[in-house]
Amino acid sequence: MVEKTVEEVNQKIRDGSVRVVTAEEMTEIVEALGPKDAAKEVDVVTTGTFGAMCSSGAILNFGHADPPIKTQKVWLNDVEAYAGLAAVDVYIGATQLSESKGMEYGGGHVIEDLVSGKSVTLRATGYGTDCYPLKNIETTLTLEDLNQAAMINPRNAYQRYNVATNTSDQIMHTYMGPLLPNLGNAIYSGSGALSPLFNDPTYATIGIGTRIFLCGAQGYVIGEGTQHDPKSNMGTLMVKGNLKEMNPEFVKGASFHKYGTTLYVGLGIPIPILNEDVALHTGISDAEIRAEVLDYGVQRRDRPVLGKVTYEELKSGRIEIDGKEVRTSAISSLYMARKVAESLKDWILKGEFTLSKPVERLPTKLRVKSMRQTGGLPLVKDVMTDGIGTIKPDVGIEEASKRIIKGEFNHLPVVSDDGRLVGIVTSWDISRAVALAKRGKVEQIMTRRVIVVSPSDPIDIAARKLEQHNISALPVVDGKRKVIGIITSEDLSKLLAGGT
Repeated sequence: MVEKTVEEVNQKIRDGSVRVVTAEEMTEIVEALGPKDAAKEVDVVTTGTFGAMCSSGAILNFGHADPPIKTQKVWLNDVEAYAGLAAVDVYIGATQLSESKGMEYGGGHVIEDLVSGKSVTLRATGYGTDCYPLKNIETTLTLEDLNQAAMINPRNAYQRYNVATNTSDQIMHTYMGPLLPNLGNAIYSGSGALSPLFNDPTYATIGIGTRIFLCGAQGYVIGEGTQHDPKSNMGTLMVKGNLKEMNPEFVKGASFHKYGTTLYVGLGIPIPILNEDVALHTGISDAEIRAEVLDYGVQRRDRPVLGKVTYEELKSGRIEIDGKEVRTSAISSLYMARKVAESLKDWILKGEFTLSKPVERLPTKLRVKSMRQTGGLPLVKDVMTDGIGTIKPDVGIEEASKRIIKGEFNHLPVVSDDGRLVGIVTSWDISRAVALAKRGKVEQIMTRRVIVVSPSDPIDIAARKLEQHNISALPVVDGKRKVIGIITSEDLSKLLAGGT
């Protein structure tokens, strides 16, 4: 039985006899030697991940102005930071958006700018007191001008991610990137076998006080991350590091089109090989790590699971969903994850980084709960108009105009012979056709790309779709795309006004 201690491993680091490999190298070693002999051969395994970690940010202390100000509102490069900490302490979150640039620039970019040595404009207001008389200030500062700048990230290093795809007929802009319609692509994140938490899923060596690689500097695990769900292999970490010591190569602000901003974080954890059980876990391969493929075309928290795939399949560039070959891509960087693991390995081999024993282990039995909602959200089925008329695409325009006039509504869903929605025609379409003396069939004037909702969708989703696409009605369809009703902007207006 192989048994080592963290102190013994650190002594090897100090005397230069330590054997360090990356997690990818360890996979091959365990496969070749088995976990027992691998534990004898290897002392430390380095891991790495580099991806969008939205739950990131930094606490900054500016120092006192003269005369002093107790900041109530603070902006850095026009990105608002939370000022409810003290007079000149703020927390800037990676996803906070610029008030002038919107989704093109945010808190993640401010953090990158500071780490890169750029000047940042500080604008602040206060309400004025006897000891803090100043009410407004504007100045420029760099990272070196700050007293403290601590990166404190509530949720980093997700153990694994779900794979995102989209079965709807509309492109979707998400935190996983743009999802093309009709299973046009599948997007994943995470480094697979290099993932820190997959190399120590029982938290035998990772806990509060574990020293880590964080954005090119030494940082620490300070607790389990928010939404920590180890029972589902979706553990997370809360981490801290000194912004002033970080390398801009490993911290990058980013903007996702029509979603918002984030921060790419490079994070690596050294795993001391204390025994063969730890060695066995660090020998995990991409073929052993599975992820669920979720349909983001369904806008609910409990999105349908379309299947399970391995990281080996994901990294191949192709997976199969319902018999269809779907292209895959990653929003994380395997190249940078490897660079994190290699950099950490180099630090340890040079004796610049020693390991720390956790002062407390992380919980292993937590499960993530959904938000408790005391007020029930009205659903589309509670507001929609049912029993509406439909029309076939080969019906004449004149007949369509008669049905709209007779039915006293402005939208007429167009359905195929088996009842599936294939288009929609409106009173405006009819009026325009009549004005242009068109006498053809409905299929010539109908809109084919129809925005729809499900009867179980909250009305907020319907309202957003109406606003986003600048339309006045949405057909309500079931799982087989058969029309069961319609919801209009007028229906929503009545609801908000307290009508029925």
